[in-house]
Amino acid sequence: MPSNKKEGIIFALFMCFGMVFIMTFYNTALHGFESVTAGALFIQFIVTLVVAFMIESIVEPKARKLALSFPYDHSKPRNIILGIALCMVPSMVLIMSVYGLLLTAFMGSIEGPLLAAYAKTVGLNLIVALPAQLLIVGPISRWLLVKFVKPAAPLNA
Repeated sequence: MPSNKKEGIIFALFMCFGMVFIMTFYNTALHGFESVTAGALFIQFIVTLVVAFMIESIVEPKARKLALSFPYDHSKPRNIILGIALCMVPSMVLIMSVYGLLLTAFMGSIEGPLLAAYAKTVGLNLIVALPAQLLIVGPISRWLLVKFVKPAAPLNA
C-alpha cells in the first residue's frame, strides 16, 4: 500500500493503466474489434487513461474514507484492501460507464433508451472490473509498487 503522496500517485497510475487496459480490451471485444483501428484504439486508451486517472483522484479518497468507516478488523491489510476495492470499483464503474456511453454515442449510436443502455453498461462493466481489480490489477500494482517504488527497509548494522 502507498505510504506517501508520491507512492499514491504512482500506485494510482499503475491501477488506472491496468484497469483501463483490461476494460478497453473487454469493451472493444463487446462492440467488435473490426470496427476499430489500432491507431484509434491507442488514442482511445490514452484519453481514457487520463480521464480515469482524474476521476480516480477524486473517487479514491472518498472510497478510502467510506471503506475505513465500516466495522471490520482494520489490523489486517487484506481487509483494508478488500474494503477499499469494494467501495472504489463500483464508484468508478458508475462514473466510467457514463464516459463509455459518451464514447459509444460519439463513435456510433446507443441502442434503446439511455437509462437501459446505462444499466446494461454498468452491469457488463462491473462483472469484469471487480474480479480484474481483486485478482489481477490490484495484486500486480501492489507488487510493482513494492518492487520498484518503495525503498527497501534499511538493514540494521
